[in-house]
Amino acid sequence: MNSVILIGRLTKDPELRFVAGSGKAVANFSMAVNREFSKEKKADFFRVVVWGKQAENVANYLKKGRLVAVRGSLQTSTYEDKNNVTRYVTDIVADRVEFLEWGDKPSPTQQDTSNDEFDFSDFQTVEDEDVPF
Repeated sequence: MNSVILIGRLTKDPELRFVAGSGKAVANFSMAVNREFSKEKKADFFRVVVWGKQAENVANYLKKGRLVAVRGSLQTSTYEDKNNVTRYVTDIVADRVEFLEWGDKPSPTQQDTSNDEFDFSDFQTVEDEDVPF
């Protein structure tokens, strides 16, 4: 069984693309998920891929900092960078993305998460220019 459920905040705005030939929409975003039982405030960062109409909705309505729930599966792939070094990439391929905040207001179903807030300012997102997608 390969199943993942995460709740966290987007670390940057989603990027929307369309696959050449098929025209199918695909959106990529990263999210930070707080470690609940850490003595210090720490988070894990995950790359998320979502397809189809849901990808278009993600790109249109989500922005950096928004709280989302993601359900999907882990997918690992490899590629060779420009120096012929094999790189491994693990993504969450989402089959469902729930928006837990709308605009500047939490959705009516969101519970109080005031103690779950995480400050992204101390973290830098690293972009790997060699990733072929």
